[in-house]
Amino acid sequence: MNATDATMVPLAAGLDSAHLGFPLPLLEALLDGIGVGACIWDADLRLVVWNSAFRTIQAASDYVLRPGARLAEILDNGPRLLEDNRTGEELETATRKMLAARGGLELDRVLADGRTISVTYHPFAKGCWIALYHDVRNSESRVRHLARHDALTDLPNRLMFREIMEGAEQRIKRCETLAVLAIDLDRFKTVNDTLGHGVGDTVLRQVAERLRTSCREGDFVSRLGGDEFAIFTGQLEHPTDAATIADRVVRQIAEPFDVDGHNIMIGASVGIAVAPGDGQTGETLLKNADLALYRAKNDGRGAYHFFERGMDAILQERRALQLSLRHAIEQSEFRLVFQPLFNLKEGRVCCLEALLRWHHPERGTIAPNEFMAVAEDTGLIVAIGEWVLREACVAAIAWPDDVRVAVNLSAVQFHNRGLSQHIKAALEASGLRPDRLELEVTESSLLAKSEATQRVLNELRQLGVRISMANFGTGNSSLSYLSSFPFDKIKIDQSFVRDLPANEGSRAIVKAVIGLGRSLGMSTTAQGIETVAQLDLVRQQGCTEVQGFLLSPPLPGSVVTKLFAKTSGIEEWIRRTG
Repeated sequence: MNATDATMVPLAAGLDSAHLGFPLPLLEALLDGIGVGACIWDADLRLVVWNSAFRTIQAASDYVLRPGARLAEILDNGPRLLEDNRTGEELETATRKMLAARGGLELDRVLADGRTISVTYHPFAKGCWIALYHDVRNSESRVRHLARHDALTDLPNRLMFREIMEGAEQRIKRCETLAVLAIDLDRFKTVNDTLGHGVGDTVLRQVAERLRTSCREGDFVSRLGGDEFAIFTGQLEHPTDAATIADRVVRQIAEPFDVDGHNIMIGASVGIAVAPGDGQTGETLLKNADLALYRAKNDGRGAYHFFERGMDAILQERRALQLSLRHAIEQSEFRLVFQPLFNLKEGRVCCLEALLRWHHPERGTIAPNEFMAVAEDTGLIVAIGEWVLREACVAAIAWPDDVRVAVNLSAVQFHNRGLSQHIKAALEASGLRPDRLELEVTESSLLAKSEATQRVLNELRQLGVRISMANFGTGNSSLSYLSSFPFDKIKIDQSFVRDLPANEGSRAIVKAVIGLGRSLGMSTTAQGIETVAQLDLVRQQGCTEVQGFLLSPPLPGSVVTKLFAKTSGIEEWIRRTG
């Protein structure tokens, strides 16, 4: 065997078969029979002997692969590593330390050409090491590949992501600007609950592809588990470059997903931690990116947020809020207030919307926007929603027989399989007629025009309750649902009403929605009426109902009952509550 024979070369100078304790023919047979890339390094990490599979993996010339060549030299002349700009000397030093600490080594090398090479070092004779190199594209290495990759998306998993970040810590110490982006999908649970896990899996695979295209060359994307993903960036010119990547992620994930004919709308929230300022280890960066992610989700989702000092305290506060919510359910700390809707043609209160308030023993009254996101994320909204339904139905019994009560359904409630039973139980327990209960469903709850969503709407209709589409105009599926399901009411979002006097575009939208409702036989409610000018404009366009602080703020149930005993006229309500 000689150096021109592409399979095996002689031992390095100064190392003979007697020194190794193995005859050369046995070494040759050993490496030939392994079936993967293999070589032997001496105690100083100089190349001793190798096989042709190792040569193929390294794509190296005879000049580089020669007896006595150092590991550093081979790494410098071999395939470029992805996300690891260390020199051969630095990599060799790191390898020495790991071998000394662990007595062996197992790691994955991600190459810039897309290959992943799994490398293992095992102690050999006389302080030498036998190294095995598995190209994970080979079926025999598939199991090893799956240990570090997500089976659904084939993205690197959490284990490999941490290894990549650990490998970059030397770059962080050199003050290179790198970033970790923690990504969480918004409203993805609803996809699984509504359309099934098969569709959900397809969405996750499409998300993975969009994340790949959102990244630059040298960025590293991973699926950490469930609907959690992460990106570890290559070197950034400026921390704001991370915001550019995050913005691209948010915009691409917000685009509709077409799966088996379903038009699915989800979103993504992103938290960003930038090294070295936000952390000098991969673990710290990922933790701080997660803290920033919580902030992004609390700020309304579908956005990104940079890590800031003090965010850990915010997370602790969120956890405390979650515990307090559980306690609030057990201790009956919730209350309902009711904001009236006025029928403009009939000049009377026709409905009251039930609004939730939390009377915390220490913090006082807490508005829903401060705790609803936590309630939905933890699933506590289901228990809270059942309580709201029961209390609202009981309260409405004391009102005139032609006045309805409206209850909002969150997306989590809407897709809860027991929703119809909860509503039926609340109606039966209170004795309220079904047509006096009005359920408000937001566009985001509908998510996709699917059989499951249609089934839920039909179940509600069969109960005899009225159904309103709330916040009309803020989602993406309004018109498709209005054409396929007979809603009783459209509630025009207050964002359009707010700008009515000064914004011609808002006036055109409100006019069109009112006309659409009239043509479809649906009543229309203008929300957020706060000025006489707004009231006059929606009245002129033929809006059916109005609601807002100009007419009445939300009122306790006891006040509502007293007012009904005295009057139901608009002017009198305004005089008594204004």
